[in-house]
Amino acid sequence: MREILIVGGGYAGFYTAWGLQKKLRPGEARVTVVDPRPYMTYQPFLPEVAAGSVEARHAVVSLRRHLSGTRLIAGTVTEIRAADRTVTVRPVHGDAYEVRYDILVVTAGAVTRTFPIPGLTQQAIGLKHVEEAVAIRDRLMTAFDQAASLPPGPERQKLLTVTFVGGGFSGVEGFGELLSLATAMLSSYPELTPDDLSFHLVEARDRILPEVTDGPGAWVVRHLEGRGAQVHLNTQLQSAEGGHVVLSDGQEYDSTLIVWTAGNASNPVVHNHTDLPVDEHGLLLVRADLRVGTDGEPVPDVWAAGDDAAVPDLASPLPGARTVPNAQHAVRQGRRLAKNLVADLRGRRVRDYRHSSLGVVATLGLGRGIFQYKGIVIKGFPAWLMHRGYHVLAVPSWERKIRVLAVWLTAAVTGRDLVSLASVQHPRDAFVASGRTQDPDADRAKEGSAA
Repeated sequence: MREILIVGGGYAGFYTAWGLQKKLRPGEARVTVVDPRPYMTYQPFLPEVAAGSVEARHAVVSLRRHLSGTRLIAGTVTEIRAADRTVTVRPVHGDAYEVRYDILVVTAGAVTRTFPIPGLTQQAIGLKHVEEAVAIRDRLMTAFDQAASLPPGPERQKLLTVTFVGGGFSGVEGFGELLSLATAMLSSYPELTPDDLSFHLVEARDRILPEVTDGPGAWVVRHLEGRGAQVHLNTQLQSAEGGHVVLSDGQEYDSTLIVWTAGNASNPVVHNHTDLPVDEHGLLLVRADLRVGTDGEPVPDVWAAGDDAAVPDLASPLPGARTVPNAQHAVRQGRRLAKNLVADLRGRRVRDYRHSSLGVVATLGLGRGIFQYKGIVIKGFPAWLMHRGYHVLAVPSWERKIRVLAVWLTAAVTGRDLVSLASVQHPRDAFVASGRTQDPDADRAKEGSAA
């Protein structure tokens, strides 16, 4: 059998493997997926995970459950050598080793792009993985508990100040959802008032949501400001040391929760550790049929899709346009890639990837949203319903659709479950503390060493 190796189990990788699993004949090829995580994250749900509207486990899709006919390797590909058809895999535990392939599919996905800003890596958190979304939710809820026990002043203000850096879809949706959560939580904290909340959205460009036109983008800014938020356009984060935020527009304030959503960068293995051709941005050069290479010089048996691939956008009227790195394209590229791989194995003609946008839709908090398709713009509650309807249909597997829909329907009747589980990030603390209080010899030894 030929060995098909898929690097990355995100959108494009999962849908490629899922499609191959359905289409390959028994014994035709073996499919292997390499990814450090045992699940695919449905990233459009992360803002709602952060707001407590979607359970964390429902925002991920188990690879082993849904790719039962695929070999899975828990590890990270650190180097790709197309010249000798091998990749280097660093497992979660143990030494790195080489894996050979006959056909390679690179869907490694992008990573969060950061800059050398003082205090950024020490204070901020991203919103690209489900663990980060859960941590954001728990930090906000914990901050409410702590602030409610403090008198009005700088410490309370810092705890209830939230800063999002980045005005793309991920940042705006996360910001809007967290603002909605914080506003809803005030009814459970009589010690706090809306004036105690301080939400800041920082964007380096002169507008947010670049995927929508100027009018709807400006409406979103006005909408967020009408809910009490501050939107800083043409502004950059200059420092975040010790949680003290310094902006390029001259404002300074303290913020306990800083969320960084200022774009993506090419995966390091694609950008720096491969002999495959890349463009000036570190993205793989990909033809319209999703083969790596150019029309004149394709790389034999190497394919790519998703955020790390510079795929020509045949649906765009602009010459040389590339597909936007979003979930809509990654899912459809994965499906097309699976069909092309099977066709190529069987000596049939492969087809180019072409997809016209279905429009863009964003949630801005519970019951609030915006949708745009060409000149059609829908705002408010109808757009929010469209957002939920689209994504409950788009999340893979009926099992996940049913779970997410059940949570939404339950929350519509009972409300959101406003409980912080921040302690689960340190599960042994209580056990260790109990051991110390129950071990008198350890206590006497500690007292003796102190003396």
